[in-house]
Amino acid sequence: MEFPELAARTDGFTRGAPHQVTVAADGSRVLFLRSAGPEDPTDALWTLDLPRGAAQEAVERQVADGPIEAYAMDPLARVVALVHDGRLRRVDLASGAVTEISAAGPVRDARPDPTGTRIAYLSPTGELRVIEPDGADVLLAGEGPHVSWGIAEPVAEHDFERHRGYWWAPDGQSLLATRVDDARVTRFEVGEPPVTLARPLAGGVNAEVSLHLLDLDGGWVDVHWDRETYPYLVAVDWVEGGPLITVLRRMQQHGLVLAVDPRTGETQVHAELADPRWVEPVAGTPCHLPDGRVLVGGELAHDGYDARCLFADGTLLTPPSLYLRRVVGRMPGPGGSPDLLVEASDGEPSEQHLFRVRTAIGGGGVESRRLTTAPGWHTGAVGGDVLVIGARSLEHTGTRWTVWKGDEQVAKLSLLAAEPPVAPRPALERVTDRRLPAAVIYPAGHVDGRRLPVLLDIDGGPGHQEVRAERGAWIERQWWADSGIAVVTVDNRGTPGVAPSFEKVVHRRLADVMLSDQVDALAALSGKHPDLDLSRVAIRGRRFGGWLAALAVLRRPEVFRSAIVEEPIVDWALCGTAYAERYLGQPIDGPDIYSHHSLLELAAEAVPIRSTVRPMLIVVDPADAEVSDQVARLSTALTQTNRPHELLREADPARRLPAERDFLRRSV
Repeated sequence: MEFPELAARTDGFTRGAPHQVTVAADGSRVLFLRSAGPEDPTDALWTLDLPRGAAQEAVERQVADGPIEAYAMDPLARVVALVHDGRLRRVDLASGAVTEISAAGPVRDARPDPTGTRIAYLSPTGELRVIEPDGADVLLAGEGPHVSWGIAEPVAEHDFERHRGYWWAPDGQSLLATRVDDARVTRFEVGEPPVTLARPLAGGVNAEVSLHLLDLDGGWVDVHWDRETYPYLVAVDWVEGGPLITVLRRMQQHGLVLAVDPRTGETQVHAELADPRWVEPVAGTPCHLPDGRVLVGGELAHDGYDARCLFADGTLLTPPSLYLRRVVGRMPGPGGSPDLLVEASDGEPSEQHLFRVRTAIGGGGVESRRLTTAPGWHTGAVGGDVLVIGARSLEHTGTRWTVWKGDEQVAKLSLLAAEPPVAPRPALERVTDRRLPAAVIYPAGHVDGRRLPVLLDIDGGPGHQEVRAERGAWIERQWWADSGIAVVTVDNRGTPGVAPSFEKVVHRRLADVMLSDQVDALAALSGKHPDLDLSRVAIRGRRFGGWLAALAVLRRPEVFRSAIVEEPIVDWALCGTAYAERYLGQPIDGPDIYSHHSLLELAAEAVPIRSTVRPMLIVVDPADAEVSDQVARLSTALTQTNRPHELLREADPARRLPAERDFLRRSV
């Protein structure tokens, strides 16, 4: 079986691998999803009940067969709500009993309350509903067209990674829920036959988002903050104490962490977030500590520091050497004060490790201890005294999950994924005076002295990192290399993991900074890797990387011979509000900035006499009407200025990848 087909059938060699791993708050069990094998797309829910005594053995057991789209549990993992194909099932983990629950309509985002008594869910008509213990399906909030309750609107979900729109109170007697009104959002038609989309575009009108406290008996309290000044609701937490929320101004340069009084809905400022470019909240914050302090993630950019750190009521908890990525949860600490489990990088952006951070106030300053020692990319889940570590590295394929109680490993989660037919060995390094993370992959069996054409395979987008010390990031790239080329990947400035200043220097000038970084990195790598033939360089990328790849051959044809452009951003004015405005501002304030970043305008420019024109292959999923429409406009502009290009309408990687490889062989 050819690699592209095998990769497609195994979903990139991830089927059969545990994922969505969670731990009960008391450490009694671990839950996860996993399919039955390397080519099985159907996930089942599994639980690992942990031993209470040293003589017991932890054993995985399947508690609900798939296919399962999502699951949620109460904090102690007594009850699980499963959703598949709009149907709701309730799982009693003590007995293993699975009960299908009759609901008023197709179910989304079902969640048990903290007591495991009720289950809330969303209906496709925008309603927030609750299943009572007797099975009654009760409407809690719903209004009709253009108004949805309890959802994460697209801006929150895609641009701020807030994937929920409602939160149970700790006592299970009320909910905090969003109300989203998109009546004023621009609607437009794309595709043939026409498809109507409602999406806020750069400079346009966003959906109106408000927050409300809903009692199960029908009581309703509005949450009050200056929504006109701070329209973006980017984070919500309600685990203990009162709710905490983070809100941002539209231009995302200032935000507030607010404590909500659940009786009145009034809010109090706990912290301010500010940055002249944009605020980047830390995942897992804000939240309460047991002593009442509020945990906030932010950036330390004074006294010579350039770091993403953690603060408790303004007191620094993490050393500035750490680049904080996520707060995972709490762990038992000395003297009754909890420690925090965080994911962070420490000087090497290609690696991510787990750290234990002290929260107790003492005279010794900040204190953190690294829990993972092997090189690689580590993630975690925690509950009580149980820690689950997911380890990825360049030495093995897939995530290997181990379960720990204290300092003792008590179990592993079985990995049933396929082993790829290639074992990539990327050379990871830092290049140029900007210390850009980069990697080079050679064909298997490459002989030194044999010059190779180069494929610059990139993403480069803000918030996205490609150069990581994990094998999964390089499997497909090794397949490309084995066709007789050297594959190079560079994380230009604007990508995370190094420092806030490294990320944010791209503000209002994505194109110039990122493209120059890619070109400079190629030159620097050729000095260390003389087999790279920089007279034969192609560039390939997807979405943001597709935009950057097209930009590269249009602006720097003397460097790049061809481009493979997958589903590109064609016109930044047609991107979502929060995404485009975070990096480029509003179109009305900087129309020249948007023009400078537009592939349409660049493609429409006349080709100067005697200038080199390079070909590109533009790839699009025919089912994506919006991207297809933008690509059609780009193709028209390229045709009118006699710029060579090909269109490939294909979503299946088993057919797409060979076609891309064929284009590369013809064009480099």
